[in-house]
Amino acid sequence: MHDDITNAKVTSIQDIGEGLRVCLDFIDELSPLEGVWIGNTGNGYCLAVSENRSTETYPKRPFRVNAGAYHHYLVKGNDVTTYLAEVTPGDQLMVFGNTSSRLVTVGRVKKEYRPFIRLTLKAAEKEISVTVQNADSVYLLGAEGEAVAVNSLEVGDMLTVKMDQPGRHLGKRVDEWIQEE
Repeated sequence: MHDDITNAKVTSIQDIGEGLRVCLDFIDELSPLEGVWIGNTGNGYCLAVSENRSTETYPKRPFRVNAGAYHHYLVKGNDVTTYLAEVTPGDQLMVFGNTSSRLVTVGRVKKEYRPFIRLTLKAAEKEISVTVQNADSVYLLGAEGEAVAVNSLEVGDMLTVKMDQPGRHLGKRVDEWIQEE
């Protein structure tokens, strides 16, 4: 693992109502454990993996990542973030896998209102969070390198996370004091 990639314990799961969720449909097939790093704050991110598996209610979509809430930070690549709300078709984004990453072009950005849960996690003494659709088709990368359905998560479960430092201006890290929750 990279120094900034570690495991974090789920400390709370909260239903927070309906909101605008964003699916990124790429112009290439993604492997089952490829995805994008997402988070509520610049403190850290969870890896939302591709919808490359069938569920009881949803067929597999190997080109899609359900990246969660409209306001999320998205790791665009090379230590640069963007807001999920700013991603447009034609953008090239870094898609991350277990041992590699690659640039893939976005073919469609699909937005719909869906029910959400907010996951709070703790790694060492640092807290991070994500807001994801509460659906059986949404998976995050687990601590053992497996895809974990968000609607099966329980407090105490472990996920793989990418730790970061908050403080961004136009997606690039800046050295400043900032508090995000």
